[in-house]
Amino acid sequence: MGHRQRTTAASEADSALQPVIDRREEELVERDAIGPDQELPRYRPGDIGGSFLSSGLSRRELLKRAIAGVAIAVPASAQDTFENLSPAEATTLEAIVARLIPTDENGPGATEARAAHYIDRALADALASSRKAYAAGLADMNTYAQRAKGAAFAELEPQDQDAVLHDMEDSSTFFDLVRTHTIEGTFCDPHYGGNANFVGWDLIGYPGVRVIVTADQQRLGVSPRPVHRSAYDFERFVKEVIRRGR
Repeated sequence: MGHRQRTTAASEADSALQPVIDRREEELVERDAIGPDQELPRYRPGDIGGSFLSSGLSRRELLKRAIAGVAIAVPASAQDTFENLSPAEATTLEAIVARLIPTDENGPGATEARAAHYIDRALADALASSRKAYAAGLADMNTYAQRAKGAAFAELEPQDQDAVLHDMEDSSTFFDLVRTHTIEGTFCDPHYGGNANFVGWDLIGYPGVRVIVTADQQRLGVSPRPVHRSAYDFERFVKEVIRRGR
């Protein structure tokens, strides 16, 4: 059998195995005794992956969704509502994140990933200590934009917004704060309110969470099939998080 035939055969075998692999991923669970109604612990700064929020779902509901392969998402009615920022603050923040990771020829950016909503949600929990910094930083951003460019930040043309951000980068600690949180919101697990529709993972070519990788998927030059699933869609991961109390 030639090299091309072996490669084709391997690919076909992997395709045939994929449903089995998917089922196996669901079956790899911990056997710890955990109360069925125990809530997933709330996240703190420094927890897995950074500063994120838990879903507030009970262990029973979380595992039910995991077994069913249902993504744990924020209800659509809540996704479009900012919970902590004022309308003016939200408008400014959305304009800022849109320029920090812009939508361009390379693909979607922080706007499509809903990074601003991630930040807003986190300001009620893991990032609560930064709430005052955001209030002051967003106000200062608008004050400087008005003085330097003649309008509030969100009302400026993109090139003027970039100029304001460049100036703030050299003179404001708030710039580093919002840049860090924008990156988190764009590339985090969607469970935490950002990376909507997995646009962040797709942007950088991250194939997603998987516990089994076939030989064909490990070959150089091969792009693994994206697995658009949250880590919280896997029962084993959820149980481990609860077991550790994190």
